[in-house]
Amino acid sequence: MPFYEIEFPLGSLSPDALDDALLEIGALSVTYVDNADDEPVLEPRPGEVRLWRDTLVRALFDQTSDPLLNLHKVQSACGALVAGGSLVAGTARVRAVADQAWERVWLSGWKSMRFGRRLWVCPTTAPLPEDPEAVVVRLDPGLAFGTGSHPTTALCLQILDSLTLTGRSIIDYGCGSGILGVAALKLGASSVTAVDIDPQALIATRDNAARNQVAASITVQDADADLPGAYCVLANILAGPLIELAPRLTAACERGGHLVLSGLLRTQAYAVKAAYAGGFDKVQVASQDDWCCIYARRGT
Repeated sequence: MPFYEIEFPLGSLSPDALDDALLEIGALSVTYVDNADDEPVLEPRPGEVRLWRDTLVRALFDQTSDPLLNLHKVQSACGALVAGGSLVAGTARVRAVADQAWERVWLSGWKSMRFGRRLWVCPTTAPLPEDPEAVVVRLDPGLAFGTGSHPTTALCLQILDSLTLTGRSIIDYGCGSGILGVAALKLGASSVTAVDIDPQALIATRDNAARNQVAASITVQDADADLPGAYCVLANILAGPLIELAPRLTAACERGGHLVLSGLLRTQAYAVKAAYAGGFDKVQVASQDDWCCIYARRGT
């Protein structure tokens, strides 16, 4: 079924109110995108809506509906949400959207990737790497954040590949797709506790663990549950939550164990390092592009 979008700037409109108004006039979906394409937004806190300073709204409609009529409806709906009339008059536009097999389009750019010496993340349909020592995680883009393509995840995977994890316990805090926990198990870890505030992430983690035949060794739980002790604590989230969680994640890391913190811009590394400095005797920073990952060893 073909579609078209009505696109306009969000401005000072309320996303919640706008969603309701657009869906009421017949939009099939409402999407928000970064108009400048230079301001990454990763995982928000519970209940937080984090958008970009220059945000575009794209309302999707079935082609059988009248584009001009819906354009007027959109402008009227936006005008009703703000004092002084419509914010989108003269700025909204209608764009055709081709009917495509979206899953195949997404997967077409998703290739096998190596992290460190032997760890690989590969699509489920990709051939095995030729390296006989390759440790392979099978993963496709899905419900939750984390395929290895972003530097925040890539840095964690590279560090995991460098550790001796055989028989060790792991915490993957902010597990997303479960990629880090699954990779740790494939590298020899004995157990993983995967934690996330998003129920979809816990579903994705279970599914990816089953796909990689490590489901029996992974436990998923929400962020309110108590953390067990672990040899390696991984947390690929955001700087603010990492600072707030410092006492909890430090307590969960066993003496002589490792801590890997990611999801950070380079400019945020100092503040996060300071929050954990008292509990760890070796704190290092690895970086890729504008992103960095903190790697620390807890003293014995």
